[in-house]
Amino acid sequence: MADPLRGNDTYLAQSDTYAADKDLHRPSVAKERHFSLGAKPLGENNGGHNSADDLLEIMGYKAELLRSRSTLQVAFMSFVLASIPYGLATTLYYPMVGGGPANIIWGWVAVSLIILCVAASLGEITSVYPTSGGVYYQTFMLAAPSYRLIMSWICGWAFVVGNITITLAVNFGTTLFFAACINVFESEPGVGIFAAEPWQIYLIFFAITLLCNAVSALGNRWLPYLDTFAIFWTFAGLICIVVCVLAIAKNGRHDAAYVFGEFDPSNSGWPAGWSFCVGLLHAAYATSSTGMIISMCEEVQQPATQVPKAMVATIVLNTIAGLIFLIPLVFVMPDQAELAALVSAQPVPVIIKSAIGSTGGSIALLLPLLVLALFCGIGCTTASSRCTWAFARDGAIPGSKWWKQVNMKLDVPLNAMMMIMVVELVLGLLYFGSAAAFNAFSGVGVICLTASYACPILINLITGRKQVAVGNFKLGKMGWFCNVVSICWSALALPLFCMPTAIPVVPEYMNYASVVFFAFFVVATAWYFVWGKKNYQGPPTHEDAVLEARRGSVISHQDKVQF
Repeated sequence: MADPLRGNDTYLAQSDTYAADKDLHRPSVAKERHFSLGAKPLGENNGGHNSADDLLEIMGYKAELLRSRSTLQVAFMSFVLASIPYGLATTLYYPMVGGGPANIIWGWVAVSLIILCVAASLGEITSVYPTSGGVYYQTFMLAAPSYRLIMSWICGWAFVVGNITITLAVNFGTTLFFAACINVFESEPGVGIFAAEPWQIYLIFFAITLLCNAVSALGNRWLPYLDTFAIFWTFAGLICIVVCVLAIAKNGRHDAAYVFGEFDPSNSGWPAGWSFCVGLLHAAYATSSTGMIISMCEEVQQPATQVPKAMVATIVLNTIAGLIFLIPLVFVMPDQAELAALVSAQPVPVIIKSAIGSTGGSIALLLPLLVLALFCGIGCTTASSRCTWAFARDGAIPGSKWWKQVNMKLDVPLNAMMMIMVVELVLGLLYFGSAAAFNAFSGVGVICLTASYACPILINLITGRKQVAVGNFKLGKMGWFCNVVSICWSALALPLFCMPTAIPVVPEYMNYASVVFFAFFVVATAWYFVWGKKNYQGPPTHEDAVLEARRGSVISHQDKVQF
């Protein structure tokens, strides 16, 4: 490895050549002198805002997006990406079939604790590499030169596909939930007023997707305030739901033994243990957005400290909010078999109507969840556009010269956002062929995001966690435990969420997530050797002693954060 006090000319020549090939803005020689070892710490006079942009330039990128989010605002956006309780409402069907009350409550607690380890592990790495490239960039920087290109390629594509499909699942889940809410109104007992034909579902999904993209693109400057409002809206809605369903409880309440101990896997057909595990998709889907907030690093004032704190704090807040939402619903829920047999696969509107006994009152309580669903769709649209833009910026997506453009007037990567929207609308057409399309969308989203999160964590673990030693967000000895738990969860989740919810299964209700994920993995790997190996060179930053020393110098002078 080169001497960190020598070889500057070689490093600059290589970097400038690479930057010219990639059409990247690199720091001038004068600016490089400002970063020299022993110089005044970056950001001491100019504040953390300039320090973050300077660190970004050292990494080889120019600051193209406005850093407009504070610590609280990035935490609020992270909360909106999960959108508890909405995220738990649309997928409650999975644990309802898997085992009922115990699967719902303890599955949520178990997965939340595991995801806390994932968030802490990713936060530690993000404090060292705070870019919109997220886990893809981190994988490249942590991996050995012999395999970093293909590992970062696969990780990057998993991250992009995961972002797109989870955003698709959110908007599609909102559509199905909206249809179920309409059918709170009944033409006769047990028969809703809305037929929910495939073409009707698709048109609603189309409208929701357009709305989320329009708000994300045209209202970007107002999104931090929208996220802040969403926090107050969420807890106001939660209070209303909890108080009303428990106070009215028209059909009575179950006892605590039922709520926390009842487990009936008979509706799934799976063995009891496996049935419980399949039901965990409910909690995994709601927490799958954990690492998506990393893609917002280049719009955060001090990403090396703010983003890791936001990721961990959000999991704690989500866990509490989830329990506040789920426990009252389980206390008043109707017969489990009846809910598991719902054609809509949306039990929450039925539970609330059963508890309230009034159609108007039920709609009033469901309205906060529907609005929160739109907030979630907007947040996921925003994050997915940033991760796609960052991946295209490094030449990993064909046609990257279009997708890496930033609309300076709107301050968003508009081309990447529109490309994602078109992909989502096309994939939504799969609903015409399979009623279980939402299962595949949510399953693939969770699988791809879980796999992408595992890549940098696994490499960090294999390399002895040496590179995270210079970060601001340090886990210390707990880091080993968190990393191992994260990898074990990934190893379980990948095959688990390819499984159908119940057996025996017919083709139209099969979970095709396994087929989609396998196809993605094969295509991504083949495409690397066909196209990527020639055209993809990875991020502009090469692992170099000079670069590492400078990056460490910048990071070490920011606020120290201990977990």
